[in-house]
Amino acid sequence: MAVSLIGQLLPPLPSPSKQTTTSATFSQLQQIAKNPNPKPILFSNILSLALTLTLNSPSPSFAIPSLNSQSSPQLPPTTPFTQSKFLELGLENGKIRPCPSINPGCVSTNAKSSSFAFPWIIPENSTENAVQQLQEAILKTQKNAKIEVVEDTPNGKYLQAEVDGGFGRDVLEFLVKGDVVTYRSMAMKVTYVYPFTTAIGDSKGQEERLKKIIDQLGWYAPSFDSME
Repeated sequence: MAVSLIGQLLPPLPSPSKQTTTSATFSQLQQIAKNPNPKPILFSNILSLALTLTLNSPSPSFAIPSLNSQSSPQLPPTTPFTQSKFLELGLENGKIRPCPSINPGCVSTNAKSSSFAFPWIIPENSTENAVQQLQEAILKTQKNAKIEVVEDTPNGKYLQAEVDGGFGRDVLEFLVKGDVVTYRSMAMKVTYVYPFTTAIGDSKGQEERLKKIIDQLGWYAPSFDSME
């Protein structure tokens, strides 16, 4: 009867190989069960032993999903204003990028641009140090100019500079390959007037900046007027 009562009071015993304290306690329970005349204190001992077994038994683990286990996918900009905050710089497939459709303050030699400009032609006597001359011309003709990047790429020498613009800082990008220079001059800040979704500005300021640089260099800059 005592053994039956113990079975009702105690939870299932864990494997002896995993809990050494459980084996010792179970041995004590067997000695108590052999006593034909259990005293009232026996039940308090049994309850104490049951609690000991329960506390020493391995508790189940609960899988709590982490709040960061699945990050929300970043949605692409959906309005002209939000798109203007994500202006990409650097080469695209080894070429100068086109002007963003939401940025009117831009000129690029990429044919996909609405504000298109012809690439420059470097004279034969300037091809060896063209990048150095280009840096010097930027620093001499632009306000607070800072050369940010000068690096070799499989498609030519890439140069990036920042200068003061009409509404903040503007960025200049050049790719020098052989005797040809492709480029993009772009305002980094795009200004909107609520509730209109068309940005304020045009490419004239960028064209004037590029003209100062090319005049300082003395290189050839084709234009539609020169082709007439």
